[in-house]
Amino acid sequence: MTSTTTPPDGPVAPGGRTDLPALDVLLPAAEHLPPDPREDRLAALYAYGSPVRGASVVRANMVASVDGAAWGPDERSGSINDDADWRVFRVLRALADVVLVGAGTARAEGYTPLGRPRGLRHLHDAPLELAVVSRSGRVPPALAGTDRPPFVLTGPAGAATARGDVPADRVLVVGQDAADDALDLATGLAALAGRGLTRVLTEGGPSLLADLLAADLVDELCVTTTPTLVGPGPGRIVGGAPAPGTTTALPRGARLAHLLHAPEDRPGSPAGTTAARWLLPLG
Repeated sequence: MTSTTTPPDGPVAPGGRTDLPALDVLLPAAEHLPPDPREDRLAALYAYGSPVRGASVVRANMVASVDGAAWGPDERSGSINDDADWRVFRVLRALADVVLVGAGTARAEGYTPLGRPRGLRHLHDAPLELAVVSRSGRVPPALAGTDRPPFVLTGPAGAATARGDVPADRVLVVGQDAADDALDLATGLAALAGRGLTRVLTEGGPSLLADLLAADLVDELCVTTTPTLVGPGPGRIVGGAPAPGTTTALPRGARLAHLLHAPEDRPGSPAGTTAARWLLPLG
């Protein structure tokens, strides 16, 4: 999970922040990306490709510690991420049509209605939507009853509850059986695509990512690894058990599209954070 908590703002140019870390592109070719308020070069590295699994392109973005933890002692990803992760995170959100997230993650990370990152609207000017996956249909209080309600992907058993929190046209029923809490995430993605939301960014949590991977619905996996050790306890970026009825498509290979590295470009800044973009073949 990538944190939704904004770090304290430093000096800001008219177009956005200029105090974020520089990044070296280690692969496919050595290149240096100094701080850039417009982030045009970084956005080009993360440009969405053509759909290969359906109408949508699904990109997952997660952060992990060196020892594989998906969150820190406070059970939030904000305690293991850093400014280098934040730089990539902002660009990924700026390029997406919709952010797909599990209800538990939305609640734990304090999600609120989303907007384009400041200074990056030139990358994609349409509103950034939020879609919450909730088997129970319950929506975190910070998202219920707002003027920008999320879409809610739920099953027949959770539909009535969801309609109590968001308008009925924002409830996408993607299960088949009221007695079974399995959700058909492919149907949910198709429903979002039917609303023009084809560039999907999922930010977890680990259980939702596991379900998407098991259903072979993820085209790209972006993983930021920060130079942090957490120790035993926290789970991995893919966790839990696959949703009922899913057949795992794992393990399988992945192809590295690029690898970024944050050097120590200013006194006291942490060095060693890497951001990898992995392309996942059809399972």
